[in-house]
Amino acid sequence: MVDPDGFRPNVGIVLMQEDGRLFWARRVRRDGWQFPQGGIHTDETPLEAMHRELREETGLLPEHVEVLGATPGWLRYRLPPHAIRHRDRLVCIGQKQVWFLLRFRGQERDLRLDLTTTPEFDDWRWVDYWYPLAHVVPFKRNVYTRALHYLAPLARAVAGPQAVPEPAPGAPQRLRQR
Repeated sequence: MVDPDGFRPNVGIVLMQEDGRLFWARRVRRDGWQFPQGGIHTDETPLEAMHRELREETGLLPEHVEVLGATPGWLRYRLPPHAIRHRDRLVCIGQKQVWFLLRFRGQERDLRLDLTTTPEFDDWRWVDYWYPLAHVVPFKRNVYTRALHYLAPLARAVAGPQAVPEPAPGAPQRLRQR
């Protein structure tokens, strides 16, 4: 499904541990890392799509997470020109997304990247809250920045200001292994 402006409705998932670290996953057969995300079917609400995508991409069920909040309205990004499929009947020029912040309530053994016949990810790790901004593909950086800034107060309420500090411009973000 693509809207009249060429954007595909989508959900983004920021999965957070109690200590403020975020789930960060590597795309299959690529060196790109990102948050789980996926399209919204015509018969789904964004919340329903989020739970479906969470299950498909991470193996987690609703009982493994607590929804802490979501961005209001749509956050958009455009695909780079080489990624646009002009031969499709409806040309998709980008994604419009609702981003959800989830508190991880499960165990690490609940995370399963191999539940579907075509997994999205082949590796994952826990990273500091602001780490993704410096490491996501450039065309998604603006939407990640907007989503993480909007969700930061909700994350701070759980993990505290030391785990989700105000980002310092240009400060390097650390990776913490699982």
